[in-house]
Amino acid sequence: MIEHDGLELSWLGYATLRIADDDGTVVYLDPGRYGVLDGYEGNDADVVCVTHDHHYDTDGIRTVAGDDATVVLFEGINSHRIERNVERPADLPYEVRDVDAESDIAVDGAIIRTTAAYNEPDGPHVRENGEPYHPKGLGCGFHVTLDGTSVYWPGDTDVLAGHEHLDVDVFCPPIGGTYTMDRHEAADLASRMDPELVVPVHYDTFEAIETDAEAFAADLRERGVAVELDE
Repeated sequence: MIEHDGLELSWLGYATLRIADDDGTVVYLDPGRYGVLDGYEGNDADVVCVTHDHHYDTDGIRTVAGDDATVVLFEGINSHRIERNVERPADLPYEVRDVDAESDIAVDGAIIRTTAAYNEPDGPHVRENGEPYHPKGLGCGFHVTLDGTSVYWPGDTDVLAGHEHLDVDVFCPPIGGTYTMDRHEAADLASRMDPELVVPVHYDTFEAIETDAEAFAADLRERGVAVELDE
């Protein structure tokens, strides 16, 4: 767990991030998949945010969500095209709110803004046939503000125009590469954004996203950017 400016941040593996403020508001981002929540006792979330189909895990949502939780889903999530055993959003026993890639909403003490998240067709994060792993319109990133401190998880995405202009206190970039920006791209972006703290996520869960997180951290520290690894 990492403490910063009245917030507690815990990276639980893959893309699962828990954020809590001093007032007791708890937000989870992309909970579950690949066993990262096996044996985890949560059920404390006020808000659960899911960026896209690949991170839509209803077992994970049920593990972290409190009884009165609100689930914030990217509008493009479609359970019928997910080749895993998941529930339809309409069948979840929580309030469900849909967002697009340009939303700005308030939910249970949290201000939640969204950004576009995708791989550029002419970029490095594409399949062998040239198709992006995450085409435009598939998902979003979440910029979450609790008690005046903002945390930004950009989702499964390349570095996109406009990212560097966002006002972010804690930046949580994916650094695993293959499907998202890699550690070098994420470090370059973080140095331009100049957040108060960087906490990387979305790496080392499986072979395709293995990376050298210590080298990422050393790179940022050499540039004068504060970084902590929550491993």
